[in-house]
Formats: sequence, C-alpha cells, structure tokens
Amino acid sequence: MVARSAGVIALLAGLQLVIAADLGKAIPMADQITTTTNPTTAPTTTTPPTTATPAEAGVPAAQGPLITVESDVQQADNVTGVVTATGNVRVLYPEKKLVATARQAQYFTKEGRIILSGDVDVVQEGGNRLKAQRVTYLVQADRLIADPPAGDQVRSWIRLQRMAPVAPAREGSR
Repeated sequence: MVARSAGVIALLAGLQLVIAADLGKAIPMADQITTTTNPTTAPTTTTPPTTATPAEAGVPAAQGPLITVESDVQQADNVTGVVTATGNVRVLYPEKKLVATARQAQYFTKEGRIILSGDVDVVQEGGNRLKAQRVTYLVQADRLIADPPAGDQVRSWIRLQRMAPVAPAREGSR
C-alpha cells in the first residue's frame, strides 16, 4: 500500500517506511495509516503487503533523496502531515552515507523537519559519529541540531580530513 501526500510517500511495508521528499503531487489517502510488527499490539488498520518497492510504488528516482525507516510501529497522519515511527527505529540515508538509530523518529512534512529521539546514534560512512538524546534534521537547510540527555553532553566523533599543504607562492626572478 502506498500513501502519498504533498511532501511524503510512505511505503508501509511491514518494517519499512520509505520517504521521498519534494514530491509535488498529492494522491488522497486515509487520514491515518498504522502498521505494526509487534504480535502483542494489534494494528489499527490492516498491514499492507510487503512487496512494494519505491519503483513499484511509482517513486521517481530523480526527485529528492530517499530515506528508509525501519521500526516496530509506524503511523502516517495525512491531516497533520506527521509520519511517526516508534520502537527500534533505524534510519538509512544513502545519499549522506549514514545510518541512525533511535527510539522514535518523526517526519514533519509541512515543516521539512525530521526529529530522532531517545538514545540517538548517527553513524556516517568513514567514521563520523554522533550520540545524543534528540537530533533535529532541517531538510531544506541540510542542518543538524543535537540535544544532550539531561545532565549530560552530546558526543561526536569526527574524522579529520588531512589536506596536502599548499606551497607558498614564489616571486618571479629578476
């Protein structure tokens, strides 16, 4: 099942939610879609088939970056424009070569903001890493804001890029 709204495509396929930003057209969907893989929690709607891929769902490859969200429970609310994933959240962002884990992720489609909360760990290919209680990603500005747990600090590990030294300019001979 594919749910589209102006700014979000939600492929609710078992554990995966694939979000494509900057999709200009809206296709009506139910006010809320919920899926869960926890056998002790009954979903509020039926779980969609697990065979949909972005290509099968008609997601244009050239429009906006794709992120994949895996979690225990996911909800998409077309009225508020908020997509929420809770429980064992894992976010894959291939364009930035990073993987993030958290207890909860929320995508505010109208504001272009993604909030990860609860034991957030962001790891980028090459060794960069960030640990915080809450991380806010401002999609349009490509800006990340990290907040620490109460009484603690945000921790980050950044691999420094060594640049070749620049030779000083030489004066011409006279």
